[in-house]
Amino acid sequence: MAEKFSPTLRLGDLNDFISQSQACVVSLKGTKKTVDKKPDRPQVLITPKQLMEPVKISLKDCLACSGCITSAETVMLEKQSLEEFLSALSKSKDVVMSISQQSRASLAVHYDISPLQVFKKLTTFLKSLGVKAVFDTSCSRDLVLIEACNEFVNRYKQANSEDGENPKSPLPVISSACPGWICYAEKQLGSFVLPYVSSVKSPQQTIGALIKHHLCQALGLRLEEIYHVTVMPCYDKKLEASRDDFVFEDNLTEVDSVLTTGEIMDLIKLKGVDFKDLEESPLDRLLTNVNEEGHLYGVAGGSGGYAETIFRHAAKALFGQTIEGPLEFKTLRNSDFRELTLQVEGKTVLKFALCYGFQNLQNIVRRVKTHKCDYQYVEIMACPAGCLNGGGQIKPKIGQTQKQLIHSLEATYMNDTVLSTDPFQNPIAKRLYDEWLNEPGSNEAKKYMHTQYHPVVKSVTAQLNNW
Repeated sequence: MAEKFSPTLRLGDLNDFISQSQACVVSLKGTKKTVDKKPDRPQVLITPKQLMEPVKISLKDCLACSGCITSAETVMLEKQSLEEFLSALSKSKDVVMSISQQSRASLAVHYDISPLQVFKKLTTFLKSLGVKAVFDTSCSRDLVLIEACNEFVNRYKQANSEDGENPKSPLPVISSACPGWICYAEKQLGSFVLPYVSSVKSPQQTIGALIKHHLCQALGLRLEEIYHVTVMPCYDKKLEASRDDFVFEDNLTEVDSVLTTGEIMDLIKLKGVDFKDLEESPLDRLLTNVNEEGHLYGVAGGSGGYAETIFRHAAKALFGQTIEGPLEFKTLRNSDFRELTLQVEGKTVLKFALCYGFQNLQNIVRRVKTHKCDYQYVEIMACPAGCLNGGGQIKPKIGQTQKQLIHSLEATYMNDTVLSTDPFQNPIAKRLYDEWLNEPGSNEAKKYMHTQYHPVVKSVTAQLNNW
């Protein structure tokens, strides 16, 4: 199966930090010595040397487990490759690309140029291949943040209403932008955690809906001919794009293919291009958060700034508190588990958390399961250090540690961004609500920007057949 993927996508590189399923039958530490109690079979003796050898888990082993990825999903992933992307171009499809801010930061650090230069050079490179338009997902992220702010305020009011009724959507609200977390929640946690998960789509799926359902006419393109590709820091975004929930009329999808940052670098090498020497093309401004001076407007936080943005909005909308300047996060167990509180008249009225990596994530899951979670909002990301450190990002250079690379990515991401803590003031977002969505939380917004998540029931028969 692996040879059908791009060179970057190999089982050994699937480093999105999703740990082995607790139910996995293969030990990570080594083979287990077992004694066969049946007299008609010879006992298998395992030497001490074999006990110390690392266990090799094949793709078939993982598929049989069904803890992380299913065989049906691997078929979907075959469509998420460089080969499919190049095939779409060769078939004269109207290819439109949307590039994440995290991916631009990764390329910027690798090539030692600014993210804005990366964006302009990528525009030159991709359009030379036949791509029609190159957009920026930080624009759709602002739409997502607006919907997420509106959703949180409504759920907070429901949970704290005086009539005492149990809200249909309780607190805490748990972010849903990380597909690694969603995959884990659906397959391993099921119905006890899913009611808490935000219904707002990710920036990737939002820009897909925006292009396919609204902007195709403005672009002068026929819906059925558009092939929409996103560039993301995470392999799990490929699975997200393949969800049945994001398929609409005539079997069309909001995102047709996802390429990781590393795969874009593979494409650059494949075409024999000296990326740093490429000219810088003007950006497609229709869906790009770039001002007249060429600076990108964004929010703090390399994973989208969900907790910070919603916290500021809720403080103002619910308690009349305007928060200026940087927020003070309190580090708990480690830098990937931090909390944020708002006090009014000596009483804590808002308590949010940032929770990155599966080790910290388990702490939140236990609290939710036992109804002891005192956070009202949790921003969860599967990767330690968040999306900038996604498994699809470019790997450290020789002599560079992962920690050093993360620090460089964070600095580059922040230095190139003109911080705007209020997505409600984004002129592109305002225009799109006027033209398309009406207002936050409207029927149109719920139709195009919200989704639902489902518990995945494992098939024992399928697992046995795989073995």
